[in-house]
Amino acid sequence: MRRALKRFSLVTSVTLLATVLAAPAQRAGQSSVSNTPEKTNPAVPQAQQNEAQMPASGEATTRDAKTFTGRIMKENGQIVLKDPITKVSYKLDDATKATQYMGKQVKATGKLDLNTNTIQLEHIEPLP
Repeated sequence: MRRALKRFSLVTSVTLLATVLAAPAQRAGQSSVSNTPEKTNPAVPQAQQNEAQMPASGEATTRDAKTFTGRIMKENGQIVLKDPITKVSYKLDDATKATQYMGKQVKATGKLDLNTNTIQLEHIEPLP
């Protein structure tokens, strides 16, 4: 009986570990085929939405434009988009588009350069 219980515990632990380790790999493999900007789903937390927007490993910039939300603020002398949930700050390649939204929540669309964590802005608009 003990041997069966130990074996069951081992199998359960291995299965749980495999499930936990496979989840990030599945997210990294997801990509958007659509050329239209993504719409945010209010049922999914913002951190998960931004996390799903990251390209697969090995790519320096996202292929398609992605949508990021956050607050426009000044950080270390630069205008950035700060995600309040993940606490990640994204530099903006064209800060002049964003200065009018200083201190406001916005939705920014653009490609993300992973090497510099810079959004190549295509469009920016205030959130209601």
